[in-house]
Amino acid sequence: MLAKSSTELVRQQNSHIVLRALRLHGRLSHTEISDFTGLASATVSAITADLERAGIIEKSEQKPLSGRGRPRVLFTQRRGHSYLVVVIISSDVVQYSLADYSGTLIDRFTETRVAGGVGTFMEGVQRALERMIERNRVSPSAVRAISISSKGLVDSSAPVLLWSPVLGTERVDFQAGLSPRWPARILLSNETLLVARALGQKSERRLGPDFRGLVTLSLGHSIGLGLALRRDQDIDISAPNFGHMLHVPGGALCRCGSRGCIEAYAGFYAILRTAFEVPRDTIPAKFVPLQEVDKLAIRARSGERMPSYAFREAGLALGYGLSRLLSLYGHLPISVTGPGARYFDLLHPGLADGLSEAQVVRMFGVPALSVVSDEPMLVFEGHLDGALTVMDEDLVAGA
Repeated sequence: MLAKSSTELVRQQNSHIVLRALRLHGRLSHTEISDFTGLASATVSAITADLERAGIIEKSEQKPLSGRGRPRVLFTQRRGHSYLVVVIISSDVVQYSLADYSGTLIDRFTETRVAGGVGTFMEGVQRALERMIERNRVSPSAVRAISISSKGLVDSSAPVLLWSPVLGTERVDFQAGLSPRWPARILLSNETLLVARALGQKSERRLGPDFRGLVTLSLGHSIGLGLALRRDQDIDISAPNFGHMLHVPGGALCRCGSRGCIEAYAGFYAILRTAFEVPRDTIPAKFVPLQEVDKLAIRARSGERMPSYAFREAGLALGYGLSRLLSLYGHLPISVTGPGARYFDLLHPGLADGLSEAQVVRMFGVPALSVVSDEPMLVFEGHLDGALTVMDEDLVAGA
């Protein structure tokens, strides 16, 4: 009995390895799957046959470019096998996307977030999910996963949002709110974690075993940070609560209610508060229009003292925080994303000064700093990678 259980566990593990290869590289032949996974040809044949019988993957033929010879048989996910809904919660809107099992985007719409508490918010989410499946004629049972993201603090053991810029300290239990209607897996991630997942996957594809890790720093109304670190054969993704890490004891008031957080000096509301010399115990604005920060940046670039000082102070807070992080995790490249990345030139002097306080930076120099545009696309790619991987695991376990 034990031997049978062990054999089944190995079969599931190998099946997931095959599906992961198809996720990473797209349509693959039998030989290519074997090359990418290191699995024996006979093992690949058995697994692809099982997955095809279960309707999880399908095969197609590709004619040789020369027109001669036997066509190549390629395997890929069967698109209509199941579906994924992605819910991205922002400060003022909620975006809903529907993707098929191959990760192809089918539909997307955005709704303005209605003011109110958790009950009002969850009612809006339920209505939007119903609208999504009705207009695409998808059965609720065909939706295998609902993947949700938000800025804020996420419970690591359950899909519960503990704190967010949107709803503050009101806990949102998405499992309890959605499971009565939706049999799907309910997944919840910090938004910056998804960015780290997407960038980590891109770097791993490019560097292979040489990839050690990276840091993603998301700048905007909130300050987020993600880590992608190599752990043996896997990439470990995490999102420390960086924006609410202490910067100055008893310092400026943060949106979370604490004082002295990094965000209280580097978030959009904090930069405006410093530039206009507003008392630092003033209750922060929940949302700052990007146009207002753009106007301030123009003044800073023209040499005005207080706007320039505000961006430098923000950069310094970020740099000090990153210096502590690098002291713990080593000399890692840093990718800057989010709407605040457009002010990187103004933030960089303070950020570099703050980073230089770390011994690892003094020894090895300032780590590679890059600005990565289109954070929303990275968030969506992170959703696809994480949720579809979970769907693969569930399907293999049930096959």
